[in-house]
Amino acid sequence: MGWWGKAECPVRPAERGWIERSMSWFAGEFGGEPLAGEVVLPTDDYFPGAYRGTPEDVRAVLGKLCLRMGVEPGRVELELYEADENPELAAVVPLNRQSAGAAGHYRRRDGRAVIAVRDDLPRRPMALVATIAHELGHVRLLGERRIDPDRRDGEPLTDLLTIFFGLGIFAANAAHDYWRDGGYTKTARLGYLTEPMYGYGLANYAYLRGESDPPWARHLDTNPRTFLNRGLRYLARGDRTVG
Repeated sequence: MGWWGKAECPVRPAERGWIERSMSWFAGEFGGEPLAGEVVLPTDDYFPGAYRGTPEDVRAVLGKLCLRMGVEPGRVELELYEADENPELAAVVPLNRQSAGAAGHYRRRDGRAVIAVRDDLPRRPMALVATIAHELGHVRLLGERRIDPDRRDGEPLTDLLTIFFGLGIFAANAAHDYWRDGGYTKTARLGYLTEPMYGYGLANYAYLRGESDPPWARHLDTNPRTFLNRGLRYLARGDRTVG
């Protein structure tokens, strides 16, 4: 069998075990409904109508993601902040809990969740969805006291949670983000997982859903799709350490 047929795991053993245990823990914490739901795709079926990147558009995206991740939209406030500004330092009221993401921030104010995203993200819808999903993950994990705020793997765990709730395509594609701005091509790394970890996380998601050849994989960029396929071949061997 040639190299392309090898069923090698795309991540290191420690990462493999962490991803498998975490995905199984999510299933225990949140039940099977997120796994049974549709995978959210970057198409008009899920985000219909014209998108111009206005504050109203961003709030509409937030509302859709709240419903997908089981968060009451009315309990979440949205703020936009300048890319070089730190909203935590600018806040004028004490914060009960705060967590800085790659391009967004989560905190609690007067018993409500406050999600702040950089004002340059609305021009990059894939990164916007990934960032808001990550911050809503904080609402589910930190706001509902499912994990300790000092947990060392809290940020990557929150990224992995977006996969469990069917939003992994956005997170994986935005991990290495490319966009045009003023005639220049810009790049940025978004999130806390590597592309191989996103790929194996998505492979575990498909495995738990009973999908050996998921149709949604075609919406992934080349790298995460390659790691997903490697992960699926590895899982097909039956070597997953967590049932």
